[in-house]
Amino acid sequence: MSDDAGELRCAFDESRRLTGPNRWYDGTAVVLSALGDGTQFDGWARRVRSMCTALGWPDPAPVVHRHANGIFLAFAAPEDTLYTATEVNEWACEQASRGFDLTHALSDPAATFAARAAAERSRPLQRLRDAAATHGVPICLDDDTLTLGAGHAGASWPRAALPLPMDVPWSGLHDIPKALVTGSNGKTTTVRALAAMAAAASHRVGLTSTEGITIGGEVVARGDYSGPAGARLVLRDRRTTLAVLETARGGIARRGLALTEADVAVVTNVSADHFGEYGIDSEADLAELKLVVARTVAERGVLVLNAADAVLMAAADRLPHAARAQRALFAPDADHPALVTLRAAGGATCGARDGHLALEFGHGASHDLGAIDTLPLTLQGSALFNLMNIAAAALAATAGLRLPVDAVRATAQRFGQRHDDNPGRLERHRWRGATVLVDYAHNPDGLGRLLAVANAQPDRKRLLLLLGQAGNRSDAAIAELARVAAAANPNVVLVKELSAMLRGRAPGEVPALLARALRDAGLATGQIENRGEDEAVAALALLARSQPGDVVVLPLHSDAGRRALHAVVCADDNRGDPR
Repeated sequence: MSDDAGELRCAFDESRRLTGPNRWYDGTAVVLSALGDGTQFDGWARRVRSMCTALGWPDPAPVVHRHANGIFLAFAAPEDTLYTATEVNEWACEQASRGFDLTHALSDPAATFAARAAAERSRPLQRLRDAAATHGVPICLDDDTLTLGAGHAGASWPRAALPLPMDVPWSGLHDIPKALVTGSNGKTTTVRALAAMAAAASHRVGLTSTEGITIGGEVVARGDYSGPAGARLVLRDRRTTLAVLETARGGIARRGLALTEADVAVVTNVSADHFGEYGIDSEADLAELKLVVARTVAERGVLVLNAADAVLMAAADRLPHAARAQRALFAPDADHPALVTLRAAGGATCGARDGHLALEFGHGASHDLGAIDTLPLTLQGSALFNLMNIAAAALAATAGLRLPVDAVRATAQRFGQRHDDNPGRLERHRWRGATVLVDYAHNPDGLGRLLAVANAQPDRKRLLLLLGQAGNRSDAAIAELARVAAAANPNVVLVKELSAMLRGRAPGEVPALLARALRDAGLATGQIENRGEDEAVAALALLARSQPGDVVVLPLHSDAGRRALHAVVCADDNRGDPR
């Protein structure tokens, strides 16, 4: 920001609006990444409170959040003056900075910010907000568009041409059922399974994921739509009768959530990944960020949690908004103590018992979703992590969205039979006598689970692995991925380059780190190949080296890589495996 005395000296490197529920607040807020060790910001909170009082804003509840790489300064701010609030935050930070030159201060900061807030605030928008609250109609808002209601029961207008409240067809506007799904691994599989369950119950489902957007099963956009923009697209589509929204860490950290209320929120698990980004230094930090989705269900919805994830459960117990929500729990063991306790209190659970997946409700109601080794997603019981994804989806469908159990059971027993049910997630193909496993597997936990499935394949001979990583992981995280790979004792590891995911790294840097870490973990030089090939070329090269009885493991992170592979292996799938 600037003033009549010229540019203010900066003490921060990023200043953002949080346009929905976020790590610190149930509603909108602003945050900046402050430079320095924090000792110079003691007066920041005092200045923020004083300015918000002068502007007539509610208590900002300022937070100084220290993390390994710096400090976040955040405060709650009114939704209709977030741009002004970012300037207030920057001003308070700069004022509190040690050695600040007061000749650069605003001459009358309260008057300046009041004028800017008045210019930013929209009276037509506020009238519509008030009317929507009176009618009990939800609002979806961004910089360009206002939507009242949602999906098939919504209507949208450009913010530059808002209607008068009297011209809004209120009687036809209302909310639709909504589910949020987050976690470190399994998000995309879970949202796809949940969407299939809802479709089996005759809903036209709007689905967002890291792979794209579908409405009623039709692909309308490809790419990563797991953030707020994807959620808003689905909630504004007039075909949508129920929304299933994959909700990734990055979108929550950058902007917060796109909605304030949902019927159900799912957290599949947390595992080490993305440390050092957005103030995430540990699994506990990551769990806290993922649990922002609990804010949307704290008052009336259901929070579905993995009871076997100790870090996640501990984080949920620490957070007041998560503690307020009605819970449903899943675990590998249906008689996990947390599940037993919840059922005794009338809650819903899902887990394995006697070789079957049991969906249970308090006071004795129990439903058999099928024998575990017959559920397609489990690959004859070898992929138990997918069993947990089915369990999470089943609880979200029944306890959260109130879908019929018959639709859930039927979906669990067929979902995953076809490659296009869950593309790019634990696909299994046969190619010239070899077994080919394709998955996203983007972190050590995901890769370890995938390799466990590979080593469980019957009559396996050699294990061939494709390995790569995005450049925004630390050297330590890249080395850990290699250690997990080496622990599976692969016969061949072909290291790939993710040229579209360098993210600040030089070409060849990540493959070199992986190759070195594989050697340090005990693999012989002859087992490691690093030819600098991009994903698609490397995947096909490894496939070409396979022999009957081999298991080829391909963690693929790009559409190009998957398309190249499918063009080869699906041709054999369709005409029969030439063994």
